[in-house]
Amino acid sequence: MFEWAYSGVNASIPRNQGPECTYFISIEYRIIETLIVSILNIYLFIYGFKNITYQNNIKYVNQDRSGKKILLVIMSMIFGMELGFKFSSKTVVYILNPCHITTLIQLYLLAAKPSKLVTALFRIQLNFMNGPLLAFVFPETESRIIFADKSMYYLQHGMMVVIPLYLMRLGGVYNVEPLNDWSWSILAFAFNMGYHFWILQPLAFPIQTNLSHMLCPAMLDPFGNKYYRLSSIIHQGILCPLLAKLMYMGGNFMFTKFSPTKVKSTLNETIHHDFPTSDKCNGSAHVD
Repeated sequence: MFEWAYSGVNASIPRNQGPECTYFISIEYRIIETLIVSILNIYLFIYGFKNITYQNNIKYVNQDRSGKKILLVIMSMIFGMELGFKFSSKTVVYILNPCHITTLIQLYLLAAKPSKLVTALFRIQLNFMNGPLLAFVFPETESRIIFADKSMYYLQHGMMVVIPLYLMRLGGVYNVEPLNDWSWSILAFAFNMGYHFWILQPLAFPIQTNLSHMLCPAMLDPFGNKYYRLSSIIHQGILCPLLAKLMYMGGNFMFTKFSPTKVKSTLNETIHHDFPTSDKCNGSAHVD
């Protein structure tokens, strides 16, 4: 019934599709492993929700800026072309891969009005920067025959880093928890694991398509044995929060300390927009 969504997946690419990949690990072990991970994941969800906090007294001022609109248009066009290529090649199922979901979250952040939900999603998606990093370090473009399709792969993953940095620059609703607060990273990783084991795995198995490597490891995976998924929980459990904290430190340096790009005194401070009338009075202005 849904063959149009996955019938174009290239089975000739190693560990991309087919029974060999699907049964790389036995069904019995897959069930046991999923149960163990689920128990851990529920604990992380509970711990994360209990310990997350929001910054108080945030001023949601002038967040509707031209830079946001430009980034929204660019990312929408990139994602629209990605969708077009997926439909034309009958590989729509790949839209479920985590980087596409992160892209949708970022599009929402660029378009939505200020709220606690926006702050929560902004903090959570900062912990998904492992996606663009791994996409550049271990690119998987073998199935992208058209040059434009390959270009969208790199453009999308590059924009996934640009957007959170720009929003961090704006501050206000796009604020980050303190550097020593790990509760948001724990919650984000719980969402990440839950999405992989509870959503991608049940979808990937019946169609024998290796969504986000939930059926079998990548050819370049150094932990490519029976326990590769447990290994990934360990190394990605370290990498995801580490990258989020590096984004925090990088943004803090660029926007509060480095003279050529400094725009405010603290990272979470809201950038205020000076209207033309105040420009004349104060003799200064900040332009997007």
